[in-house]
This record gives sequence, C-alpha cells and structure tokens, in this order.
Amino acid sequence: MADFPILTKLNETLNEEKWTRATLSAYSVHQIKELDALFHEAAVEKALDEVREICSEHLNHSKNSIAALYILGLISLSRQQIDDSNMVTLINIFADNKRWNIVEYVCERILEYGENRNALVRLAECYENEDKPDKMYAVWERLVRVDYEEADIVKLIAERKEKEADIEAAIEYYRKALHRFINKGLFSNVKELWSKLIELAPGDIEFFNHVQRKIAKQISEDRAASLLTELYKHYKNTKDWETAISLLKTIIAYDDKNPGIRKEIVECYRAKYAEHSQLEEYIRLSNLAQSYRNINEAISEFEKHISFDIGNYVYHRTWNIGRIKSIKGSEIVIDFAKKRGHSMGIKMAVDSLTTLSKDHIWVLKAVWSKEKLHDAIKTDIPWALRTVIKSYNNYADIKKIKAELVPSVLSPSEWTSWSAKAREILKTDAMFGNAPDSVSTYIVRSRPLSYEEKIYNQFKAEKNFFARIQDARDFANKGDPDSELFAEIIQFFTGYVRSYSQANEQVIASYLLLKEISKKLPQFKNLLNLGFNELLADCEDIVWIYENIKDTTIKAALLADIKSFVPEWASLYVKIFPIALSKQMINTLIEAGEIERLQDMVVSIVENYRDHREAFIWTAKNLWDESWVKELGLSYDKMLITLIHILDISYKEIDHHRDTVENRRLNKMVDTILFKDERLSSYFAEAEKDDIERVFALINDVKDVDPAIKINLRKQISSRFPDFRFNEDEEKSIVSRGLMVTAGKFEEKTKLLNSIMEEEVPANQKEIAFALSLGDLRENAEYKAAKEKQDELNIKVGKLKNEIDRAQIFDPAGIITNKVSFATEVTLFNETDKAEEKYTILGPWESDPSKGIISYLSPLGKRLLNHKIGDKLSFVIHERKFSYTVKAIKAAL
Repeated sequence: MADFPILTKLNETLNEEKWTRATLSAYSVHQIKELDALFHEAAVEKALDEVREICSEHLNHSKNSIAALYILGLISLSRQQIDDSNMVTLINIFADNKRWNIVEYVCERILEYGENRNALVRLAECYENEDKPDKMYAVWERLVRVDYEEADIVKLIAERKEKEADIEAAIEYYRKALHRFINKGLFSNVKELWSKLIELAPGDIEFFNHVQRKIAKQISEDRAASLLTELYKHYKNTKDWETAISLLKTIIAYDDKNPGIRKEIVECYRAKYAEHSQLEEYIRLSNLAQSYRNINEAISEFEKHISFDIGNYVYHRTWNIGRIKSIKGSEIVIDFAKKRGHSMGIKMAVDSLTTLSKDHIWVLKAVWSKEKLHDAIKTDIPWALRTVIKSYNNYADIKKIKAELVPSVLSPSEWTSWSAKAREILKTDAMFGNAPDSVSTYIVRSRPLSYEEKIYNQFKAEKNFFARIQDARDFANKGDPDSELFAEIIQFFTGYVRSYSQANEQVIASYLLLKEISKKLPQFKNLLNLGFNELLADCEDIVWIYENIKDTTIKAALLADIKSFVPEWASLYVKIFPIALSKQMINTLIEAGEIERLQDMVVSIVENYRDHREAFIWTAKNLWDESWVKELGLSYDKMLITLIHILDISYKEIDHHRDTVENRRLNKMVDTILFKDERLSSYFAEAEKDDIERVFALINDVKDVDPAIKINLRKQISSRFPDFRFNEDEEKSIVSRGLMVTAGKFEEKTKLLNSIMEEEVPANQKEIAFALSLGDLRENAEYKAAKEKQDELNIKVGKLKNEIDRAQIFDPAGIITNKVSFATEVTLFNETDKAEEKYTILGPWESDPSKGIISYLSPLGKRLLNHKIGDKLSFVIHERKFSYTVKAIKAAL
C-alpha cells in the first residue's frame, strides 16, 4: 500500500475511536466535520482507494465504527455509487439515539450529492422532532419527488395546501396521492380522494377518465363504475348532458345489468334532445326504456334514429348530399341536389342513409363554393384538421385527411406544403391528440391538453418500444418530471430492469434510459439498484442486443458503459463494430493502442465479406486509405472486385425479392463508391491494361448496371487504349435487364401512378366503405362493383410500380451510333421489296409502330440491335421472312 500521510492520521482516528470506546453521546457535529476534513485531505492526496480499504477492514472488526461508516459513505457518494448502506446505517444509529443535530448534519451532507430518499425521510423526522413543521413539509415535498410509492405524505401535503387556500397546488397533490393509492390497491383511500377532486376540480373529465381506466384495470371494474356514478351525478346536476351520457355509457360497459342506469340514460337523452320533433317516437322504436331490450343495442338504435330530424343533412351513395325536409309519421322527405322531395320510409332511411353534421366536410363540399372551401382549408389549417377529423367520427390519420382533400380541394403540389404544416400542428397544438389505440391516428380534444398529457397519451398509444423511449426522453426534457404521468412512464421502464430473467435489448435499453434520466434529473438518482457489469453478466449475446437496440443515444451509451466498466472492452468493440460501423469506435481503439486488434478485424471483414457486406462497404469507403490499413498490403483492385461482386449479389437478391429494402440500400452504397465517387473511373485512369480488362469484364457481367455507366467506362478505356478489344459477349447488348426509358416517358408514367394512388384509389376506398355500411355483402351490388374496381386498380398499380421500379432512364449523351442501339434511328434496305425503311429504336413505353418507333424488346428490335452499317440480316418472325441491309445509323434523341 502506498505511503500517504493521510493514512497515518486515519489509522490514528480509527484506533482512538476503538481504544477510547467512544460513546455516541461523545460525538458532536464538530467531530463529524473533522471526519469531513480527513476525507477532503484523502481526496486531495488521491488516496481514497487506500482509505476505503482501511475503513472496510476496520468495519470487519468494529461494525458500528462511526468514522469508518461516515468516510466510506462519503467515498460512495463522491463516486456516485448506488450502495448507500454505510450512510443509512450511520443515520439509523444516531436517529435511534435521538441525536437529531448530528442526523440533520449528516443528512444535509448526503443531500449535497443529490436527492436521497433515506436522507430526506430522516431529515423530515428531525424537523418533526424539533417542531419545525414548515421545514418538515418542505422536505416532504422533496421526498415525494424521489419516492413514487409514498402516498400518505402526499395526501398530507395536499391537505395543508388546501388549508392555505393554494387550491391549484392542493389539486396537484391530491391527484398524485390518488394515483399512488391506486397503485397500492387501497380503494377506501382512492374513493376519499376521488370525492375530494370532484369537489375541487370536477371539470377535468380527461383526468377522471384516465384514472377510472386505471382503477378498472388495477382494482376492479365494479369499483370504477361506483366512482363514475358519483361523478355522473355532478354532470347531471350541472346539465352537461353530453358528458353525463358519455359517463353512463362507460358505466354500462362495466355493468350493463344495473336497472337504474337505463332510467338515468333515458332521462339524459330526453333532456339533451328536448327540442327534437321525433324524440318520443324514437325512444319507443328503439325500446330504450324497455328492460327486455339489450341496453347497448337500444342505445345504438336510438342514436341512429335521433340523428334524423328536420334540417339535418344525410348522405346517399347515388344521390350524394341531401337535407331532411320533413318527417311525418313513418315517412321522411329529403331534398337531394338532383332529386328534390324524395320520400322514403324512416326504417329504409336509417338503413341506407348516413347522417352528417352541418360542418361535416362532405356537407361543406356540397353547400360551399369550391373557391370558398379551398381558401378556408388552405389558410386555416387547424380548422381544416378539426373539420376533417370530426367528419370521420373524431378518428382520422393523415392518409384519410389526404384522401378527403386531394385532389377535390387541394392539388397534389399544394398538399405537400400544407401537410407539412398540418403535421406540425397535430404534433404541437393542444387541441389535438392521438387516439388511445394508435399513435398515428388523431382526435380533436374537448379541452386543451397539457404537454405532459399529450406526450403521455402518445406514449400509451405507441406500440414500438424504442419510440416509447423517445417519448420518455421528450417528457423528461420538455415536460414536468414531477408529474404522476411521468412516474407511470418511468415505472414502465423500471419494470423491465427489476423483473427480468434474462437481459435482452429492452432490459438493457431501459437500464441505460433510466441512467440517462437520472443524470439529468437529480430526483431520479436512486432509480437503479444494480450495476452495469451485473446486467451485462446476464446477456447471452451483446452483439445481438446492440444490433436490436433501435435508438442511437442508447447505443452510444451502451458503448460508453462497455468502455468504462468492462476490462475486455476492446474485444467487445471489435465484435460489435461490423454492426455499429462507427468511426468513433475506431478512433477509441486507436487511442488505446489497439492497432493490431483493428488490423485483425479488417482482415476478418475482408475475408468474410459475404457475411459482413455492409461492414466491407463501410471499410472500403472510410478506412482503405488509412496508413494502418495500408500496412496490411490489401490490393486496391481486390477491393474493387469485391465491391462489384457485392453489387451483383444485391441485384440478384432484389430480383428474387429477398431482403429487397436492405439490398437496395447496400446496392446504393456500392453504386456511390464505384460510380458517383468515381473510384472505378480513377482506377481505370491509372491501372494496367490487363487489370482493367479483368475488372471491366466483371462490371460488364453485372447486367443491371446502368448501360450509360458501361458506355462511359468503355469510352474512357478506349481513349487510353484504342486497340482495347471488348469481348463479343460483352458487346451483344448494352440493354440491362431493367427497362430502358426516356426521361419524358418516365415522368409521364410517374404522374399517372400518382394520379391513380391519390385520386382513384381513395375514391374507390370511399365506395367500399359506403357499400360495407349497407350490410349483407351477399346481395350488395355496390360492394361487388367497388371490389371489382379495386382489383382493376390493384393490377394497374402493380404493373406500373413494377415497370417504374425496373425503369432505367437513358442518358442521351450515351448514344452509340456505330451500331444499332437504344435511341438510334436505323435506315434499312428491304432486299425483298427493294425499298428503304426507317426505324427508331426506343423502349416499350415509347413504341409507336405507325410512326416507325419500335421497342428494343420487340421481335424486330431484338433482331436489329448491335448490327453495324453494311451488315446483311436475314431472319423469320411469325413465319414471315425478312432480308435487310443496314444503310445508315444516327442518333434519334
């Protein structure tokens, strides 16, 4: 052990404590401060490890040594270690002996390093014993921020805030306490606080609905129904019939056998629709008040009928929008735009018509001028979003919104800029939220949402684990971390860390997220009760875990912790690198002097490139020119040949529909290195003729490479080596297995596809939706017709997409006129008819035989390709003999 002066002083202090058998009564705050000074000296001398060893050894013989416990506790705190057992033991010793002044001092010292539950509990106890209630409550407020399980103290704080007339703060604390009592399953406490919140803040229906769902899930549906009944009475007394009916429907969902509920809902409907001309008739028709009728069915039928009243709008698939003119008995008269005064029975109307509100988007399209609606939609985006979303029963995603507005109101180009603004509004505007079951489906709120509520709802609806991590991060950065909503989010992740049987990617990610949050927010310092090495020991495959973590910040944190806590970190880095492909990892290994390990890694990637294709591509692009890689003597042409092979493999796998997205991504990366970065062109500018011949043969064999690229490479080679002979097999066709097209035709086909997707498909979807609403698909002609149209559109779209995916736009600069090729005009002498014929060779999209334009894929086009001036041709097509002489070839574009 190193010889530090402080160690002598420490041993003297420990021996003095042991020899004098110093009693607790002999200790004072002054003596504790002397131990602080000793710790500070040890830190300055950088002797904390030695001090820790001495104190730990001393505790083996004197387990209640005040000096050893205190100094070891300070060392743990200074190093932000999880274990605070030494300080807890020390506080308990002094607290049990009523030495409150020392307890207070030690607690304050602990809290200098961050919030600590045990220290706060004991500090509050000190102030309670010293009769300092203001200080005690201030500490309690800090305590409940770090202890999410404490409920009784939260309730006491709420009651004090209420006595002080700080009602807003009281409500917040009552809500916190309510959530915590629900988590504990203590219904009597829950009921008490529910009643208190109805008294103080009855209008926050979103809060009550959230809480009742939690009670139904964690306690029981019966309990939730009983609490909702109490809340319902408030809304009934205030004559808020909409909310009262909504609450009754929820109660019915929990308990549809309660006879009293039927009476209540009939009473509410009578109050809500008191002015409706057919109210009593519709109650009778639906049997709403009759106990023998299933209450859910009765409510559904009543609400269908009640929406039919004079002046209301309806939709019919054939006659479009109409307005109810009159209702007499069982007959209803409707004015449609092209069928005024149309009469039908009320039952048929209910079955075949859809009722619409006056501000439904379809109604506005019918009654407003196109210019007025266009201007309103374009200039008032929040209003437009509210209108469309509510038109779809307050449940719509971006696709539905687009289908409703494009192209009937907005053009496709207008939609692009409009939708970007709309997405931002949906994300940030407090009046919009996401549906409980879908993060991408939006609803219009009855009241503004706080940021915390908005992000919490998004978190709950999100199905993707790593998207939830980002939601939690956003809440921590921008929301109120003391919110009980954030507590629920935190509990979601702590659940993974505390109850795992094997550490998978979700457990590791949860641990690292909680660690990230605890660094930013001191009150969450004690979230974790285990160390990284302990967690890592339960991982079967850290490489697989790294690969499956879908959050860049978490991935970086994982690498940082491996570097900090794992002795063999460099070995793990090398294993992870082919997945991570991080320049930072390379630099870290270089700084650590791990050059030899890095070189072995590069050799392994090169030799096993089939298993690590992306790693090889990344290495070729980012490391090949590094001096430590050059030391390996890996040839440049081997690198190019391997990239060409990867390019060929990716094309073939795309053709066979294997991992298409991944192969297209790799394909694009190789294409960039070889062609856009001009690695291949630069190589051809300097390499020997034999090497060029070998490499070019390989690239030419990759049939899906853009023909224009091959042509340019040929030109470059020919300019250096005029006598360079290209193999006949290589020259037979410059046309790849893709579809050669002109830029104009490509744009035309793309516009056609967009038109079908943005206009015809949405219109067809509406037809299907309406047909489905008519019921009984067996006799539903509208449904059959709409489905047939859908099949036609799917075939048409599939064909267009396939052709567009295969299309390769021809560059006119690459036209070859020394032989018949794409985009050339050939003059032929017909030896049979003794006449000249001219043909332009283009693609199937441009083909127009009446104008002499033929496809290079047509039987005649295939026979003409690659022939030169003077060549004589004889062939048979469809049992007809042809005999030509090529007279002239020129560019057609």
